[in-house]
Amino acid sequence: MDITEKFFVVAQVGHQATLWILIILSIFSIAFIIERVFALGGVLKKSTAVSQRIKDTLRSNSLKEIDDIARDKDSLEGRALSYGLRHVKEYGSKGLEEIFNSYAQVERPALERRLNFLATVGSNAPFIGLLGTVFGIMEAFKGLATSTGEIQGVLMGISQALVATATGLIVAIPAVIAYNFFQKRVKTIMQSLESTRDLCVAYAKATSKT
Repeated sequence: MDITEKFFVVAQVGHQATLWILIILSIFSIAFIIERVFALGGVLKKSTAVSQRIKDTLRSNSLKEIDDIARDKDSLEGRALSYGLRHVKEYGSKGLEEIFNSYAQVERPALERRLNFLATVGSNAPFIGLLGTVFGIMEAFKGLATSTGEIQGVLMGISQALVATATGLIVAIPAVIAYNFFQKRVKTIMQSLESTRDLCVAYAKATSKT
């Protein structure tokens, strides 16, 4: 058996195998999307509330309210601010921005959890589907070569082969949309942390002058 015949043997099971792979990827994608919706939704809700408090603090020009925000340990911003204020009290403003940047880098992987999987599915699922279609078409034409000239069976085989491509796109499109949506949410949360950092730096400078 030469390599071409071996490839046709693989093609016999390849079409169905790619469909099962796509179905499994779809199940994982849906599960991860649901998990990220709740996880990032909760974090973003708290970040939005803290951002509003920061805006109110800036409008009132009352830096004393920063201590109240720092007591909110349920939000990323509150914890970051508490670390920043503790650093200010012990060491002053020197190295304060580095503290916030390090904190953001530590927290970011948790926010971006599962997103690499969604990006991988979004970029590779169409190719997996295309591979399944190629396997299916190979089988269809092989059947035509060994048949008595009936074209209906070949057309049915080709139409079934195209299901793999359609399935790959169906799996990939939601994954790509979800990935971009969650990345935007992560970016919003990171911007809120940057605003908290700037507020803490302002607080450190104001307290150093008094």
